[in-house]
Amino acid sequence: MKIIEVITDPGHLDTVIGIAQQQAIVDYWQTPAEESGRVSIRLLVPPNKRQPVMDALQMTLATHENSRVMILPVEAVWPAPEQEEEHDTSTSKSATSKSEVTREELYSQVERGARPEPTFYVLVVLSTVVAAIGLLQNSAAVIIGAMVIAPLLGPNMAFALGAALGDRELMWKALKALISGMGLALILSAGIGQLWPGSVLSPEVLTRTDVGLDGVVLALASGAAAVMSLTTGLSSVLVGVMVAVALLPPTATIGLMLGAGEMDKAIGATLLLAVNIVCVNLAAKLTLLFYGVRPRTWLERRKANQSLALYISIWVITLSILIGAIYLRHRLI
Repeated sequence: MKIIEVITDPGHLDTVIGIAQQQAIVDYWQTPAEESGRVSIRLLVPPNKRQPVMDALQMTLATHENSRVMILPVEAVWPAPEQEEEHDTSTSKSATSKSEVTREELYSQVERGARPEPTFYVLVVLSTVVAAIGLLQNSAAVIIGAMVIAPLLGPNMAFALGAALGDRELMWKALKALISGMGLALILSAGIGQLWPGSVLSPEVLTRTDVGLDGVVLALASGAAAVMSLTTGLSSVLVGVMVAVALLPPTATIGLMLGAGEMDKAIGATLLLAVNIVCVNLAAKLTLLFYGVRPRTWLERRKANQSLALYISIWVITLSILIGAIYLRHRLI
């Protein structure tokens, strides 16, 4: 349950109330007009009505720069509203969206995590240093600690959401953040591998210099779980750890192996990382498709469907090639 607050000109008040009544939301109320002349109306909206209400408001107020729509959290409601029957079709409801979070909320969450800001790079440096030391010292606890602070969930989810919405700007921003972040992690871990006194071939390192079908399944599960956590409004902290499992330790392992001159093992870790990147993004895109996360307008939806089909095809073909490479590598070793 959340509040959608609409600040607009008095002339749109009846339209907003009409949307609230048509969608049969829980409640709505108006606050006094501002000095600027605008009015504020708040709508108490259940999860299954938020996207239809937001779509209707955007369609009505899109050309009015003086209007603002905000989604506000609600901790609890008393008295508790009656639950709708699952088969109820009396109100207009998004037929394709299964997400309990609107695309606007998704975009806000995901875009924020994909910004290549100083904090992002600081967290990359810290998580890489901790992960590299954990790998070299064969400490699973330290590696888990590194994955908790690794900021790798944001760029991957932003790239998947950008493809689902046909938003190339978001995809490009996510791609820059992901490439620069992982590049920084690679360079830093390579330096650690050169300077580390002693062997870099600990069991934790060696397990990440090879990949099997279990690694493919892990990465697919990570990508799917990440999108599910976002679309259901649940905490993404633990899912962020899952994505970090798939991306950060292999990246650090590649750097350590390159720094130590172990080229064959670096190739194995690179293959693992490539499989994980492809699987995380493929699973994320398929999950967004299942939950019906789409643009609002028909034209935008058509363009997004075309780009989504292209990207899914690319990821599937790439994954097939990588699985073939895994098979050949295992046959040759």
